[in-house]
Amino acid sequence: MSSILFFCVSFFASIAGAICGIGGGVIIKPVLDMLGLASVATISFLSGRTVLSMSCYTVGKNIVAGDNRVDFRTGTPLAIGAAVGGVVGKQLFSTIAGMFPNPNTVGVVQSICLAIITIGTFVYTLFKARIQGKHITNPEFCVIIGLVLGLMSSFLGIGGGPINLVVLFYFFSMETKTAAQNSLYIILFSQITSLLTTLITHSVPEFTLPALVLMIAGGIGGGIAGRTLNKRMSSRAVDKLFLVLMGIIILISIYNAVHYMGV
Repeated sequence: MSSILFFCVSFFASIAGAICGIGGGVIIKPVLDMLGLASVATISFLSGRTVLSMSCYTVGKNIVAGDNRVDFRTGTPLAIGAAVGGVVGKQLFSTIAGMFPNPNTVGVVQSICLAIITIGTFVYTLFKARIQGKHITNPEFCVIIGLVLGLMSSFLGIGGGPINLVVLFYFFSMETKTAAQNSLYIILFSQITSLLTTLITHSVPEFTLPALVLMIAGGIGGGIAGRTLNKRMSSRAVDKLFLVLMGIIILISIYNAVHYMGV
């Protein structure tokens, strides 16, 4: 039964992630935390691998199909910064986890941070039409922005999610679908680096192979379905879906924080 839940969560989260450009981890992580199917560290690891598989398929397919909207002049510096930030975020997670004897304490920190970030994202998205965006082109500044994105997403175990989109909307004035593709490109780099860091430092948490295989399968399957749906949806419809997802994630994150405090 738990294996089926792992697959279903990763599949439907990856559909939404591919449509909106949020990677799916921002849904997978809090939902699996709420279901209590594994430890905080294991869920973060499995979520990251699922996001990696989905983003790898979606980015690769867009390039092969000639439907690529990634602006490599800004996207690549952002991705490089996110890759470095992913390493820093991974170490930050390990450091904070090691500070507390109760492993659920880091779950409280993650849930509270995710709730705050998601609330900010929700509010910004509601009023983004009234906010004058920037047009950043400086590569060094792009790297710094990517560093912050990678650090936060790796620490939270969400892959990138809504943080990427808000940054791409504001600093680069990207249209919704263009921002979605650039977000997945950034996520791909940060997740590859995160995985390599985990393997090199021998910090892979305990997990079951069926859960990993099913979540990766769900990630790729969701990426296929999500990419197809994204092409058929308007930017306005994508924005509406994004807002609904953010609302759900806020509620789940608050629930998880309260739950971990009581464990």
